[in-house]
Amino acid sequence: MSFLRSGAALLLAAALSACAGGVIPASSNRPAPARPSTDTAARPKPATPRPTVPTPAVPVVAGDNALGAGLVAGPPIADLLPSGERSRLALQAFRISCPSLLRRNDQSGLTRGADWQQACSAASSWPDTTATEFFSRYFESAQVGDGKAFATGYFEPEIAGSRTQRAGYAVPIYGRPVDLIDVDLGQFSDALKGKTIRGKVTGNTFVPFDAREQIVEGSLAGRAPIVAWAADPVEFFFLQVQGSGRLRLPDGGIMRIGYETQNGRDYTGIGKLMKDRGLIQAGSMQDIMAYLRANPVEGAAIMDENKSFVFFKELTGAGPLGALGLPVTAEASVAADPRYIPLGAPILLSMDRAEPNGIWIAQDTGGAIKGPNRVDTFWGAGERARAIAGGMAARGSALLLLPIGTVARVTAQSTMMSDGRTPPLR
Repeated sequence: MSFLRSGAALLLAAALSACAGGVIPASSNRPAPARPSTDTAARPKPATPRPTVPTPAVPVVAGDNALGAGLVAGPPIADLLPSGERSRLALQAFRISCPSLLRRNDQSGLTRGADWQQACSAASSWPDTTATEFFSRYFESAQVGDGKAFATGYFEPEIAGSRTQRAGYAVPIYGRPVDLIDVDLGQFSDALKGKTIRGKVTGNTFVPFDAREQIVEGSLAGRAPIVAWAADPVEFFFLQVQGSGRLRLPDGGIMRIGYETQNGRDYTGIGKLMKDRGLIQAGSMQDIMAYLRANPVEGAAIMDENKSFVFFKELTGAGPLGALGLPVTAEASVAADPRYIPLGAPILLSMDRAEPNGIWIAQDTGGAIKGPNRVDTFWGAGERARAIAGGMAARGSALLLLPIGTVARVTAQSTMMSDGRTPPLR
């Protein structure tokens, strides 16, 4: 999503004068629909995280991925895996990921498609009631780098929206602009393989695409389809951060929207920005939203400092969809950095709060989810999900679950490379 996970449109140019620079658009006919009443984070349940494995004396191969960070065998996992609903959900999510695992190029450098064949074959018919035994039988644990993990949370928000513009619904939800161009830099240089940029052509020059502030001021008029209209730009800002969500329509129906693309600008987390400036004490979504609502003019400017802008499409099937193009599973899917955690792979979290502890499946990415052992946990939809995800900031340790034999093979290959020898083809 998620990531991952990745901002908000306020009004089209014609409507900007009505709100006079404020965050909440005015309505001359009736007030905007009420936003969800629960804006409090869930009280954390403290837990004691498992210690990380001592830093390995394993040869480190140069590279900005798991091989470069270093890999060491973790402890036997049979006694580490908790039973219960999360393990069952993780097995269900792993099944969904299997087709992608078997064919996807692993950016982390740890696995190849064939490595997952045995586990995926077994998962197809393995009973959910014994999910823990499944993971114990087909996987071994490994620690990437120092194993120190940081977990945040995301959810599928539900906000007031309309398929058509009407009183109280003045915030456009854009689809992909017609002039947004994706460039695969690997086509121009081998050194840039795997890197892409987004922008637009102005004259004969390829330039960065419109930043959030320009889009908010109406720069996309006539250049992008409008998928729907939101009632509240603050709520929509956070829906953009989450990457997907539900629109609660005036007739009581639900319209689901999901991430289509992004404007190519860097993501800036406004929570850290506001905390560094002393505007808020904590960095939870609830704290941020309270400040933005209490200070609407300054709040609009703060949101614009995140130049990233997400474009959406309507979802009519299963969802929300993660980076694999597959539906993510509430309380089982995480957004991760695919350079360090293979997309589709299980990861075992042991954190200083109990809610995220257990097995998760890496099925999404996010603009702010970078580096080893950094994950964004997906909590689904509804007030419980909103409360937990909005205040999630857990620290502890992480173990990657890999097909049995992976650690020995990777270690042997790393040793050969560090000695100047050529490892056998994988």
